[in-house]
This record gives sequence, C-alpha cells and structure tokens, in this order.
Amino acid sequence: MALDISLQLKLAQKLILTPQLQQAIKLLQLPQLELSQVLNQELVENPVLEESIDEYASDYEISREERDNEEPVSEPRDDSEMPLEQVFTSHESDDYFMDRASDGRDLGYFSPGTEEAPTFEQFVSSRPDLVDHLMWQLRFIDADDCIRCVCEFIIGNLDDDGYLQVSLEEVANFCAVNAETAEKALAMVQRFDPTGIAARDLRECLLIQVRELGLSGTLVERIISDGMEELKRRQYAQLARRFGVTADDVSAAVAAIESLEPRPARNFVSSETSYIAPDVYLVRDEDGFRIMLNDEGMPRLRLNSFYRRMLEDKRSLSGDERAFLEEKMRSAVWLLKSLDQRNKTIYRVTESILKYQGDYFEKGVSHLKPLTLKEIAGDLGMHESTISRVTSNKYIQTPDGLLPFRYFFSSSLGSSRGDSDVVAATSVKQMVRKVIADEEPSAPHSDQKIVELLKAKGVEIARRTVAKYRDELKIPPQNRRKKAK
Repeated sequence: MALDISLQLKLAQKLILTPQLQQAIKLLQLPQLELSQVLNQELVENPVLEESIDEYASDYEISREERDNEEPVSEPRDDSEMPLEQVFTSHESDDYFMDRASDGRDLGYFSPGTEEAPTFEQFVSSRPDLVDHLMWQLRFIDADDCIRCVCEFIIGNLDDDGYLQVSLEEVANFCAVNAETAEKALAMVQRFDPTGIAARDLRECLLIQVRELGLSGTLVERIISDGMEELKRRQYAQLARRFGVTADDVSAAVAAIESLEPRPARNFVSSETSYIAPDVYLVRDEDGFRIMLNDEGMPRLRLNSFYRRMLEDKRSLSGDERAFLEEKMRSAVWLLKSLDQRNKTIYRVTESILKYQGDYFEKGVSHLKPLTLKEIAGDLGMHESTISRVTSNKYIQTPDGLLPFRYFFSSSLGSSRGDSDVVAATSVKQMVRKVIADEEPSAPHSDQKIVELLKAKGVEIARRTVAKYRDELKIPPQNRRKKAK
C-alpha cells in the first residue's frame, strides 16, 4: 500500500470555551467560602485589584425595580481581543475609577527595620492523636525490642475508631515473629488506654471493656459472647430463655452493655470541623420575603486608580510594562464582570425557587412541591446545567434554618386524590419520620404498616420505597426500634 501526501480543506464547527467563560462558570459553581479564598488569591496575584474599605456596597441586595429594568443575563463575551479603552468603557468600569479616586494612601511598602509580628501558628497547640497517645504509653512498658516492634506495627494499623485493621497472621509475617509473640504484643496493646483499643471486632472490643470493669463471668459477658445476634434484634425474651434468667436481669445487662463505648478512639479523632456559610439569606418582612446575597467575609474588590493613571500616561511605561498592566487590567475587569453576573444569577434562581415553593415557606414542609432543575431553567430562560451549577454545594438561610438549595428540588409521588395533587418525595420522608416518631416504642410499626398509614393520608407509596426513605433518614428497622416495656 503506497503512502500519499495531500492537502485537504475541511469546514467544522466547534464550541470553544473562552478563558472569560471558563472563569464565569468556575465562579458560578463555587460556594461562599471557596469563592472568598479565590478572590483573596486574585488580590495577591493581580496588582491592579485592591480591596476597598469603603461602605459603598453593604450587601448585594437587588431591588425589584432595578431588576425589572435590567437586561437579561447573558454569557460573558470574549474580550481578549478588545482594545483596552473599550474594556474600560464596558460594564460601566468608569464607576470603578472616576467615582472611587485614590485616597492618597501610600502603596503599602514596609519600611526598613520593620519587625514582623509573630504568626498565629506559634500560639496554636496541637492535640495529641491516637498514635501519639499509645506510643507514649508504650515507652513505659517493660518489654524487649522485638515485642516493642510488634506493638508499634499494631498501633500503626489502627483505624480512626481504634480497631485493628490487619490479622494476627499478617502482623506475624510482617514483623517476622511467631504467632505467640504477635498474640502477646496484641494483648499488651489492648491493655492501653482507652479501654477496648486494638480490638478486631465489636464483640472483642466490648469484652475487653467488660473484663476491665470486673464483670467477667456475669450475664453481661455471656450476652456479648453468645447472644449478640439476639441483642441486635432486641429479642430480650429469647435471651432470657437461653440463659435461664428473668426479663429484668436481661434489661439490667442490656443497660450495662449500652453504657460501653463501641468506638474507643472517638475522643482522639482530630478531623477539623467544617462550617457552612449560607450563600443567600431569605428574610421575612411585612411585604413577604426579601432576598439578600451573603457578602460577609468577602473582599470588596475595585480597580486601583494608581495603575489606571499609569496606563493613561503613555510615556511613563515601557512596552513590556504596558503589556503586562493591560493584561492584568483586562483580567481584573473580567473578574468583576463575572462576579456581578454570578450574583445576579444566584438572585434570580433564588427568586424563582421562592415563587415555586411559596407554600412551603408559608405553611411548612408538608406543602413542599415537586420541582426539577428543568422547570427553573425554563422559568429563567437559562440552560439546565447553569441551574445545576448555581444550586450545587450552596446553602440558603431560611426562617426554618440553613438548607441546601437542592432541598427544594424533589421528585413527585402519586396521590390517591388524583394526578393534580402530587406530593414531593421530601414531604413524604418527613411524613415517614413523623409516623415513626409517634409510634409506641414497645410496638413499632412495620414498613407495611407505614404504607397503610400513609395511604390513609392520601399518599400512594410502595413498601420498598418506605424502606429506602427510612434508610436515608438513618432510622433502624422495626425489630431494632423495639424497646421493652
């Protein structure tokens, strides 16, 4: 087969995301805390941007009259080839320069000999983790180097709950010791604080704690050793028959077992707490609800007038310097435009949700309606993917508490009262929760009974759907909810 070289001309259409559009999409899907970090990083990298200390924009609230007079939100256009003078005049950028002139401050340089203040990290104490706590105890144990090496390996293979994640055979093979030595090292670690550490399963963890409490040979130990399955199912009568004791004896033993710690390393978990900041506040007033975008902790950005004057003076900069500042100026203007568009889009989506779910905010969760992203997109004339980005990982502070945006989007379930009276799945979950909360503890409802109770209220639902919703609500099944009288 002969090789041939030729020239061909093809016409094709491609969708190319400009850097400006990519930036707008990125900012749109960022939650409040991450957006604050991105803006602070932009302040560090772009000298044209500065943080304003003025109170010219206390919040991002948009009045209804201003919104009605606005042009529809459109995607940012490609300004990469636009002359810098047009970039300045677009988006009313004169507001950033003319109305906010320089206040005469210096440029913020440090004077020679200035001593840096001590950093915050120098005053922060670190909390010892589980490994540090166990290794500290190991140093006080009188044992040979071989046993210490095996103990260190065991300590290094504990999970966050304090359970051993490898078998004794793997411990012996890795440390090149016999099974007896591995067993001796494990028993040594299991005597450390916290009680129950280095257990291989829940039964062993509870037995260690029982023996440390001096309850060896009691009914408590016998139930843990031979009656865990009945204990999980709360089959107390069967336990009483098996061990030849009364129901009161079983109840007392169960109370003692419930006081034990199934996760010995609970107090040594060093994971940081993640705080959620609302992106939108929904405030009730006499006219209804008012929407306010949260700008707390957000840097108020503006363009530096000093660099604007440098660019206007064509003789003060070399070619490379001018090209650098022009690029940074364009980038700053694009960022401000993307932020403005992000705020308007989030406001409009929140307003549309408020329109569809008005009954929920007025009457409660039982009036939550089925809603999809497609409906909001059709109402606002936007693409469904844009609505998805707006509502992902964002939260709204409502009179009922802090809720994710996705809470207001739910599928529908049929109603026995007709197709026009559908019920949101979120409302049904709350109904399931309420039915279980009102049940008799000694005679909890089965999933089929819950189906019948919901059907009496006009909600058609399958038993497997009730089981799925119960699992999502982290509610145990009937036999595990049963409590002795």
